[in-house]
Amino acid sequence: MPPELPAGLFAIAHRAGNEPARLAEAVAAGARVVEADLWLHRGHIEVRHTKTAGPLPILWDRWELRPGWGPRLRLPELLELAPAHILLHLDLKGWDDRLGPAVRQAMAALAPGRPYLVSAQRWSLLAPFEAAEEALVVHSIGSARRFERLAGKLGGRRAAAVAIHRELLTPERAERLHALSGAVLTWPVNDPALLGPLAALGVRGVISDSLAIVRAVAPAGAAG
Repeated sequence: MPPELPAGLFAIAHRAGNEPARLAEAVAAGARVVEADLWLHRGHIEVRHTKTAGPLPILWDRWELRPGWGPRLRLPELLELAPAHILLHLDLKGWDDRLGPAVRQAMAALAPGRPYLVSAQRWSLLAPFEAAEEALVVHSIGSARRFERLAGKLGGRRAAAVAIHRELLTPERAERLHALSGAVLTWPVNDPALLGPLAALGVRGVISDSLAIVRAVAPAGAAG
């Protein structure tokens, strides 16, 4: 069945699906939507935000280095760990065009009928999900140039949802996005003082690293 976004303003626990401990913490905090980053590496769908370093056994992200020779979380394990009531937000990473079809096929085989969000800044990765009833496609916008390309990319269609970097989200752009999509999400939102102004712009979902934000917008009794 098609996924339904939580009513009212809701939080997406950013990167919480990338590590079992963080996933458990987000669920305990009352998260209804949990984001995980997916990469295709050597034929496997890996769940991580860090990048590989070619043939070197290193994972990196900005100023962070991690050993790459240990076990890595994969999509089947994520699906086992995430409770059924959690709406997973799968953010597709990298430039490998095989990732989209691989994730679509894996979700159909491993979790048939389970609703999920799927996003990418490389919009071609989203094409396999357009006909998937259980997937809500989110076009991510990380630059002003990509924002200007959205209407042309949609070609008159209305997007189910869009996600835009908070620094790009002006009132004028918010108005344009509402005309082009059913829901506007934004990231990063780690300061509770931002919730009111963003709600005033009509933002539905805030993508946050902060469990305080998750708790602030979680419905009463959701935690645990």
